[in-house]
Amino acid sequence: MDSSGPTVVNATIEDLVVRATDLAARAPRTILALVGAPGAGKSTVCSALDHALGERAVVVGMDGFHLANEVLVALGRRQRKGAPDTFDVRGYIALLARLREADEDVTYAPRFDRGLEESIGSAVPVARTVPLVITEGNYLLHDAGGWQGVRPLLDEVWFIDVPTAERVRRLVERRISCGDNAEQARSWVTDVDEANASVVHAGRGRASLVVHLVEVESPA
Repeated sequence: MDSSGPTVVNATIEDLVVRATDLAARAPRTILALVGAPGAGKSTVCSALDHALGERAVVVGMDGFHLANEVLVALGRRQRKGAPDTFDVRGYIALLARLREADEDVTYAPRFDRGLEESIGSAVPVARTVPLVITEGNYLLHDAGGWQGVRPLLDEVWFIDVPTAERVRRLVERRISCGDNAEQARSWVTDVDEANASVVHAGRGRASLVVHLVEVESPA
């Protein structure tokens, strides 16, 4: 990224696979980050890259550093789960530093289980030979609360930019699929997710690349 800001591109998933493949060809290891507001589709892109690159890449999510629900209750933050201060940011930074060093045979990362709504420690093994580590999350470009220590550890950052109306639709559907009724879902998205989205968008200018995802048109 230069002083003029990030490059903005329209790209398909296939285009991003090509870019990620090029990054995986660098030696010895590259840390690629995917950032975007809740509902932007970061996990979908990560899954596609992970599937396409196979053993050349491992996905390590920021969400693995969610504070446990019982800790959030004790701190009075359970109803704001997902906000910047509901993560172990120092633990995440420490892991990123270890992944950059790549001097351990295997580095183990936590994984967030959406079914349990809790993190599972040491669930993602990252072998030293893996050339591309893909990390994704909301606050990797945030510049307060300790998060400012993340960006220097990332080689390239892609900001996934999606229109607000589409993001909100996805988020409401996600909450309903997890058991909320429509009113509860809309309330959480408005009061929690969209407040967090404002924080995420403030860091957009610190990305390497802003990506507007486009669908591949099916042949007529």
